Parts: sequence; C-alpha cells; structure tokens
Amino acid sequence: MRETLASTSSSTVTSGSPPPVEAAWINAFESLSPRWQSSALSPHSAIPIAISRVNQVDAGRLDIEMSAMLKEQMVKVFSVMKPGLLFQYEAELDAFLEFLIWRFSIWVDKPTPGNALMNLRYRDERATDVRGKIRIGLEGPGLTVYQKLWYCVATVGGQYIWTRLQSFSAFRQWGDSEQRPLARRAWLMVQRIEGFYKAASFTNLLVFLFTGRYRNLIERALQARLVYGSPHMNRAVSFEYMNRQLVWNEFSEMLLLLLPLLNSSSMKSFLSPFSKDKSSGSSGDEMLCPICQTNPTTVYLALPCQHRYCYYCLRTRCAATPSFRCSRCSEPVVAMQRHGGSINTEKND
Repeated sequence: MRETLASTSSSTVTSGSPPPVEAAWINAFESLSPRWQSSALSPHSAIPIAISRVNQVDAGRLDIEMSAMLKEQMVKVFSVMKPGLLFQYEAELDAFLEFLIWRFSIWVDKPTPGNALMNLRYRDERATDVRGKIRIGLEGPGLTVYQKLWYCVATVGGQYIWTRLQSFSAFRQWGDSEQRPLARRAWLMVQRIEGFYKAASFTNLLVFLFTGRYRNLIERALQARLVYGSPHMNRAVSFEYMNRQLVWNEFSEMLLLLLPLLNSSSMKSFLSPFSKDKSSGSSGDEMLCPICQTNPTTVYLALPCQHRYCYYCLRTRCAATPSFRCSRCSEPVVAMQRHGGSINTEKND
C-alpha cells in the first residue's frame, strides 16, 4: 500500500512540475530570436543621439570670429598701401578667407576651427549604415567630394555673388522709381529672394531648436549633420576668464562714472600733504615756466593763482583754450598780469 502511494505521488509531481531550466532557456531563445533578428536588420534601430545646440551655435560663431581675425591681419598687411584700396575689394577678400578655411578644413576631412573647439565634425546622413556592430550613434562617414564642392559653392561663391549683387544694385539705384522697368523688376525680384531666404532661415532655425539638426539651410540641403568627433570629450566651460572680464568691465564703468564728478584741483590739494616732492629745489621750480620749463624772459602771472609763466606760453594757451587752467594748480585762469605791472583781463586779444 505504501509503495502504491509513493508511486502515485511521484507520478503526480512529475506531471505537474515545470520543465528543466535548460529547456526553458532554449524555448525563450527560440521565441525571441526572430524579434532580435528583425530589430538588428531594421533601418530604425539606430541609437538616437542628441548634439548640444549650444555647441553647434558656438562653433558657427567661432568660425565667424576666426574669419574676422584673419581679415584684421590681412588689413594690417595692406595698411601702408593706398587708403581705400581694400574697401573696393572687401567682398573678394572675405571670399578668399572663407575659401582658405574651407580648403584646409572641410576639403581635407577636418573640422573647421570652431567645430574643432566644440568637438564636432560633419557626417553624411545619407550614407549612414545602421547595420553591423553595436553603434554608439556617432559613427558614419564624412562628407563626399560632391557635398564638399557644393558646400564651397554655397558658402563661398553664393555669399560673394549675393554681396556683389546687392552692392551693384545699390550703386545703380535699381530701387528708384525713375529707373527703367527692367531694373525696377530686377530690384523687386532681389528683394523677394532676400525675404524668402530670411523666412526660410527663420523656419530652419525653429526646426533646429526643436530637433537639434542642421543649423542652416546649406547643411539641411546637403544632409551634412554635425556630430561629436569624440564620444569621451565633454564640453568643459571655464568661467574664470568670463569672471575677470565682467569684473574689469564693471570697474571701468564705475571709473567712467565717478571720475568726471571729481574736482582735480581739490583732489590735488587733498593729496598734496602726502606728496614726496617737498625738497628745497621746489622753490626753484616755481621760478620756471611750467609749460616750457625755462626761466621766463618776459614774466607774466596767471590770475588768481599768480604762478609765473612766459608771456608767449601763457598767451598762446589762453588764446587756444578759453577755459585754460593753470598747469601747476589747475585753477581756471581768468586774467594775466605782467610781473610788477597791471592786470590784463583780455586773455584772447
């Protein structure tokens, strides 16, 4: 009886127990394997990445500053030439500098100076392949030769042609109502193209702020996206220079506000007790003209302070500056008197 119960209970446990652990893993793998394969081959399995919008905007501003620095150095080179010579060829100079930056950065698969400082590079979004090994979201080929050439044509050539067209139309006065109908229509067309471009740029800016891709129309048309060059480099911002700049800026503004309110003569009289120029030779200096530092041949006194001057020195200063102040005490000179003579109140005669 006991053997029968034992066999019955063992058969019940065997029939109600789950399968072995090895069998469960095999079943789970077989059920999930098709899903893994479909997700690996799916074109939407790329890891979404978020590129800082601030980094992209800062990179563009840094490129503009770099171009401005190169232009400043170029202007200094031609500073000894005929004045106004570079003004006639300013558009050509800007195009040449932009071409140099493009030639030694984008054309040779290197980031621009601004992109390099912000750890960014251009990636061709059309050729991005998501299959293969596990991605970090930053892989992808650089720009093709076709994209590089069109980038140069749009940024360098397009900007140069548009600048020249605007200057030529303004010089020819296409916008005047007295011009020929053809010139008037050309001016209206230029204005419409400019308005359409500004509207499209503003729309692209809104889309860029929402998605973080393609900061301008050229990048969007060429599908050239900015991604991080190195995934292990963070955006390190040092506020030390900024703090120093703010402190000195506020200090200079405070000085510009307070200095005009101070009276120079009162400050000099206040600081005179602390002055170190109290030697015996100071009385001898009082005998010299404070302008030419020589012994006056024709001695005149500035009134009311009665300091000694040369006649011609005091006369020319009073004639040139009606509100002339004494060079020694900064008191306003209201009249001049010959030493031992009468007062001459007409300073500018």
